[in-house]
Amino acid sequence: MSLRSILLWTTVALLGAVAWGVLALARGERISAVWLVVAALGSYAIAYRFYSRLIARRVLRPDDRRATPAERLEDGVDFHPTDRRVLLGHHFAAIAGAGPLVGPVLAAQMGYLPGTLWIVAGVIFAGAVQDMVVLFLSMRRDGRSLGQMAREEIGRAGGAAALIAVFAIMIILLGVLALVVVNALAHSPWGTFSVAMTIPIALFMGLWMHRIRPGRVVETSIVGVVLLLLAIIVGSWVQDSSLASAFTLSPTSLVFCLVGYGFVASVLPVWMLLAPRDYLSTFMKVGTIALLAIGVVVAAPVLHADAVRKFATSGTGPVFAGALFPFLFITIACGALSGFHALVSSGTTPKLIQKESQVRMIGYGAMLMESFVAVMALIAAAALEPGLFYAMNAPAGLLGTTAESASHAVAGLGFTVTPDQLTHAPSAVEEQTLIARSGDAPTLAVSMSEIFSGVFGGTAMKAFWYHFAIMFEALFILTTVDAGTRVGRFMLQDMLGNVWKPIGRVHWKPGIWLCSGLVVAAWGYFLYSGATDPLGGINQLFPLFGIANQLLAAVALAVCTTVLIKSGRLRWAWVTGVPLAFVTVVTFTAGWQKIFSGDPKVGFFAQRAKYADALDAGQVLPPAKTLDDMHTVVTNSTVDGVLISLFLLLVAVVIANAAVVCVRAVPSPDTSMTTEAPYVESRIDVPERISEPLVEVRS
Repeated sequence: MSLRSILLWTTVALLGAVAWGVLALARGERISAVWLVVAALGSYAIAYRFYSRLIARRVLRPDDRRATPAERLEDGVDFHPTDRRVLLGHHFAAIAGAGPLVGPVLAAQMGYLPGTLWIVAGVIFAGAVQDMVVLFLSMRRDGRSLGQMAREEIGRAGGAAALIAVFAIMIILLGVLALVVVNALAHSPWGTFSVAMTIPIALFMGLWMHRIRPGRVVETSIVGVVLLLLAIIVGSWVQDSSLASAFTLSPTSLVFCLVGYGFVASVLPVWMLLAPRDYLSTFMKVGTIALLAIGVVVAAPVLHADAVRKFATSGTGPVFAGALFPFLFITIACGALSGFHALVSSGTTPKLIQKESQVRMIGYGAMLMESFVAVMALIAAAALEPGLFYAMNAPAGLLGTTAESASHAVAGLGFTVTPDQLTHAPSAVEEQTLIARSGDAPTLAVSMSEIFSGVFGGTAMKAFWYHFAIMFEALFILTTVDAGTRVGRFMLQDMLGNVWKPIGRVHWKPGIWLCSGLVVAAWGYFLYSGATDPLGGINQLFPLFGIANQLLAAVALAVCTTVLIKSGRLRWAWVTGVPLAFVTVVTFTAGWQKIFSGDPKVGFFAQRAKYADALDAGQVLPPAKTLDDMHTVVTNSTVDGVLISLFLLLVAVVIANAAVVCVRAVPSPDTSMTTEAPYVESRIDVPERISEPLVEVRS
């Protein structure tokens, strides 16, 4: 390193250390959110520059002379060499869904420090590592799905368990992600119109880049961004026009719209809708987060949350029950470590990457970007007055339906918010109510509107910024749903192809349509059940989402560790082995408690027993309003408990099988036992300036 580089990175390290020191030592006094931003960005910069480079050079050893599956298997539908800028946007848009927005907001009930530490440390040593390694391994195996890689690398028993677990978990994840979109867009013509318009805009961009003016990425990007901003502006006009009723949809109507969209997005060629739409969405996502970061630096909002709140140890939090360990680590999944990312990294992205060296930027870099989104969401929640935060995020059964009842309930938690404040807050952003909107996007949107209006436009612009934020969150999440559905189709085709080979052919249209329909029907069921759940879909499903997501990460890390050991890289197996051990302990502990806890607020079966006993006695327990609602709670609690039990069993089989394979491989690793595709010389020329210096080469 040159003297200039040494001075630069020393400065970055010192700034980050000072910021972390301020966050760790502050007790009792209010501190600026700027310190949190500096701490996170400094840590990300050092991690990307040094740790990700170490993994790329020493562990993965990419070779740009080797043709990727996008080049060798190009078909214009699923396999297509894609410009690294477009692919970075697509990958980031696909992985960055509800998790980094909802999880940190919910976890803010424990204070800002535990969540911040897990988000930053988790992404550096676990989340970004998983994404990059899985992407590389899948790319070397013709874009194999995570389940297929598990079957090929760790044997039939573990592989079969992994295939079932990965697919079932993915269905749950897509259902919960889509539920957040439903909650954000329900009865919101502005948001619904703006999000709907991204579909024709993306189709136009896809046709422009690939048919009308091929390769004109910058030109198309400018046109797309202008059209996107126009859609947002027109959305405000639609809300106040006669067209508003056409875009004012109920939750159940939105469920069917999302199911239909998921099917169409899954069967169309990737260049036509999925990649350009995600690329377009990335401008919105990155631009908004960057604008929020600027707003935080300029406005310097104070963190009203304590560093560590009493709910971190008591486990009696009103937003979700359970102590810091293990529930913080499953509540904040995306942004720190997310198994869903492994599906994208072994789904669409490895089929689109041009050069192997781009794995570092796309895999590790995109995950750091999502982690920063989670940090900004945590800042937004921590910057709210505690009374308002709990009035927005505690369940309806505790808060009631009026400002007076909510104010009284929040006072019982030890915080203060007046009925006037609960009335003024929604009117300021042109909403009817903000009470009990947990996981429903408004918490982040209210805080963003406060920050943005303080820098751009003043109080008069607060309603505009609020609805802008709602649209941003919905767009943020929806891109994950369409990419995830496509990944699910790949996985189902892989599995059913083992039974009847034609279905496994990626170009056979009936197989594509059948598998896409089955996938959207499956996650559509959980989406519908969440949208109609009396206890609130997010409150009921998010713990299931978090545990399932982290169990999926355990499967991905187990596959990665197994491949490293089998290929003779035992000395580097700790890179994925240590995160695997940690996430396994966390998720199995959380899963055990959700199954066997006698507290109805924690255990699914305890909750089922409580409502079933009341139902037998003819009682209706709030927030249920009818006996049908009671039956729904009993059914959903039973399904959730059974699913958690099944997931734990399947993942235990995968990890045990992987451990056996690793033990056998340690004395005599054999690279011929792995399933990499044969080496083929690449014919694609990419400017040298984008390639990382390479240390190795062919396996």
